[in-house]
Amino acid sequence: MGRVMKDSLVTVFGGGGFLGRQVAQALMARGARVRVVQRDLATALRVKPLGGLGQTQFVAADIRKPESVARAIAGSDIVVNLVGILSGDFEGSHHDGAAHVAKAAADAGVKALVHISAIGADAQSPSAYGRSKAAGEAAVKAAFPNATIIRPSIIFGPEDQFLNRFAEIIRLAPVVPVIGASTRFQPVYVADVAQAIANAAEKPGVHGGKTYELGGPQTYSMLELNAWIAKAIGRERSLCAVPASLASLLAMLPGGPITRDQLAMLGKDNVVAEDANGLADLGVAATPMPAVAEKWLVRYRKHGRFAGRVQA
Repeated sequence: MGRVMKDSLVTVFGGGGFLGRQVAQALMARGARVRVVQRDLATALRVKPLGGLGQTQFVAADIRKPESVARAIAGSDIVVNLVGILSGDFEGSHHDGAAHVAKAAADAGVKALVHISAIGADAQSPSAYGRSKAAGEAAVKAAFPNATIIRPSIIFGPEDQFLNRFAEIIRLAPVVPVIGASTRFQPVYVADVAQAIANAAEKPGVHGGKTYELGGPQTYSMLELNAWIAKAIGRERSLCAVPASLASLLAMLPGGPITRDQLAMLGKDNVVAEDANGLADLGVAATPMPAVAEKWLVRYRKHGRFAGRVQA
């Protein structure tokens, strides 16, 4: 499998982030050269030790500026766009930026384009995030019809801002308020998503022009997820579902625990559609969250890794 990718130049927009570092590693393991594109290269340099000598390149570019995108893609064989934000200029990053990448990739004649969207991408979404993701998908398909679109559910891993964020809240608070308590998620392991992206990039003849939704083997409501984390870190906590009316008030507060757009996103389950192509179709077996997450959640236990499961 590595022979197909060997010495190919894969340009990864957002390659220095949480998911990007895993994607870069998966590509380099197959012999690819990886060009990491990031607005701020300070964090991206963490990718360098993950590959061999001369296997990584670093380019500063802003996905919202088509000229810098075209320069970053020049000479590439394959392009992967991982750029995504949870607040800020959704249109610029998810829609315009995606369009710039797809057009530049088409103009450069690259062999494959893999675009990372999200479950919840919907032109009719109540959230600007969901609408911008849908607009980005449409722009990518228009400019590069053979692109592979990948929509993950919530991605978890050692450096995530999902499990770790909730674990820290649970560690500190005797009573844990849970917003969107009944909303369901299908958390997917970051290493699985990275392998799926690498597989799609490697075989555009098989995966090009298709859309995949990636989720793990288990589905949790937000309340169940917090309960699982509390048990995993040995903290006995009272979990309190926040009423929708109070959640709406909290979302109006400057610097509050949730934005209005994030609250709107929580109005719909974040799970793989029954008829969707998934991880298995990309040749990846889904990793159960309990099989791996406790390895890094241990630091939130009362006595850290020296304690086993203790009651707080």
